[in-house]
Amino acid sequence: MSKEAKPVTARPIREPSLIDGLTPILGLIILLGVSYYLFGEDASYGPNQIALVFCGVVAALIGYKNGIAWNDIRQSVVEGISTGLQAIFILLGVGALIGTWAMCGTISSMVYYGLKLLSPHYFYASTCAICAVAALSIGSSWTVAGTIGIGMMGIAESMGLSPLITAGAVISGAYFGDKASPLSDTANLATAAAGSELFSHIRESLWTSVPALLLAIIGFALLGSPGDFDAKSTLRGLEENVTISLWAFLPLLLVLVLALKKVPPFVTIFASALMGGVMAVILAPQAVATLADNPNLHPALQQLKGVWAALATGYHVSTGDPNVDKLLTRGGMSSMMITIWLIMTALGFGAIVERTGLLNRVITPIINKAKSVTGTVAALVGSCLASNALTSDQYISIVLPARMFRKNFEERGLAPVMLSRVVGDSATVTSPLIPWNSCGAYMSAALGVSAISFAPFCFFNLLNPLLTVVFTAVGFRVLRSASGQKTPPPVESGAGTGT
Repeated sequence: MSKEAKPVTARPIREPSLIDGLTPILGLIILLGVSYYLFGEDASYGPNQIALVFCGVVAALIGYKNGIAWNDIRQSVVEGISTGLQAIFILLGVGALIGTWAMCGTISSMVYYGLKLLSPHYFYASTCAICAVAALSIGSSWTVAGTIGIGMMGIAESMGLSPLITAGAVISGAYFGDKASPLSDTANLATAAAGSELFSHIRESLWTSVPALLLAIIGFALLGSPGDFDAKSTLRGLEENVTISLWAFLPLLLVLVLALKKVPPFVTIFASALMGGVMAVILAPQAVATLADNPNLHPALQQLKGVWAALATGYHVSTGDPNVDKLLTRGGMSSMMITIWLIMTALGFGAIVERTGLLNRVITPIINKAKSVTGTVAALVGSCLASNALTSDQYISIVLPARMFRKNFEERGLAPVMLSRVVGDSATVTSPLIPWNSCGAYMSAALGVSAISFAPFCFFNLLNPLLTVVFTAVGFRVLRSASGQKTPPPVESGAGTGT
């Protein structure tokens, strides 16, 4: 005789306390600080990942204490990491692209002609402007940084200029285009989250983006090298040891064409990587055979193995010229695995603090304390920055704060386009400044310098959120809704935090 199954009662879910919310967040801040103190720039090569995993476990335990089932927490981690799959595949594509571009001569040709055309006096400013125009045209900061940005980094290295300032110039220009282009996914996402209209959002964004970009270019111009640079020896080294050809720019042209046609980023980048392999076989077959390192193979199989190796593990060259070797020994999908590890652990932590309500618990008091329009805008900027740091995902940091502040903006009679502009001015542009954010990790991997080192030189990204607060404080571009009246407060209590 079978016994009746006991009914399963769900555990009551309690709202997290402020201490609950602050514990994993402050713990992460402390551990990351200790990580950078102990390991320096090597912190992103493992120590930071351990800190994120540990604090994620702490957040999960707090969530379980408050009644959230383990299966729900586990599923949130799976879903959180899945949101980063596009970024992970783009990273793999960029690694493959760098390997074949180094082998076929795209990178060396970009450096060669860049040394002939650009001067150290205005190099940083030119880099920022070039990347801004390119990103505005195609709407993708990642594509610009992973292609043109790589060439600019090579030119800077050959000129003896600062790679950190160069990376800041690349990112400044790339993110201006990213937030000001109608082709940008972040611009479209900000308008959707705020309930505004795309082209109104673009026009409004220019009021803060253009001054920030001009100030950034002025700053980069002031940092230009005052001395003269003799490029003859570097140019000679490139001419003697690697392939220099205008045909080597075909992979770069393919990127721009596919990006303008709105082909998905991974497909665009990987197609250009394959094009780089084809061009290597045509322009530098001996370099491909040397990388294959198997003279017993049939010549066709040598070429296949060499291209395959460049895609997988990067291009490695020994010309006898250390400057050329350093410029071209790079790339491969395998070079991105540490960055992918960082992104996965960061997204897992972010998913847990969001699912358990810990992030909302920390941000909600900030919303409630905003007593003026300027205070509300400043609170939104701070919330976007905090979300970028805690969820490690740019898209979440656009949608979540916009959703949480939407009712607050409506109650103050502010137009939706102002909400989308402020979100773009803060969430979009601050994402690459966080080393463990997917954007910061990508920029670091693509440009070859740590995010914590280049962040102080991302002038546009630092100025843009500051300007949006300053403009609001002085009453400039404070847009009201169509009626110009505040909407009546809701009957129920609480500040619309959203879920």
